[in-house]
Amino acid sequence: MNDSVFGRGFSFPPRVGADGGFVWSSGEANIRESIAIILKTEPGERVGQPDYGAGLARFLFEPNNAGTHARMREAMQRALARWERRIQVEDVEVIAHPSEAETALATITYRLVATASRERISLAIPLAVN
Repeated sequence: MNDSVFGRGFSFPPRVGADGGFVWSSGEANIRESIAIILKTEPGERVGQPDYGAGLARFLFEPNNAGTHARMREAMQRALARWERRIQVEDVEVIAHPSEAETALATITYRLVATASRERISLAIPLAVN
């Protein structure tokens, strides 16, 4: 697909290419990067958009249990519905990371609005041990 369908923006994390200019992101990669930015941003970090982000840092030092996972899932679903209109979230699963006791693992399954293709992204979120 071309940039007009999915958009184009600075790559995340921002970096400089071999030509000395910023590296750009487009297509499905741009959407994946956008999702990661939304989930890793805390409300109040963006000038002019004080509500932008999922606010997942508030779960730092929370127990890695089903109650915390449910609150995290709700925060992610709400933030993605508001800030990433190019996707339709189908499922957000949050579980204790299988090998890191102080980490939750979130898996977001979504469809691209423009093409209806299904995608999945996972993100490790630091927490504390029960």
